[in-house]
Amino acid sequence: MTLDRARQLLKVQADFGGFYNGNSAKLILSEVQREHGQTAVDQLIRELELDRIFGFEQGTRFEGGLAMGKQ
Repeated sequence: MTLDRARQLLKVQADFGGFYNGNSAKLILSEVQREHGQTAVDQLIRELELDRIFGFEQGTRFEGGLAMGKQ
């Protein structure tokens, strides 16, 4: 998945907010983590304010749709 596509998908989830959309965002961030690394994940969290919307913290590792904690 490209970062632009991930950004588009995450924006949709962030616009809706809520628990289920947070789970979808975790899946997307897991894919970003796997393909592009932690820096890209942190950038998307910052850029889309996912910390405010879903409570995701920069430095959190996403794997298999789960937030695994900070590295």
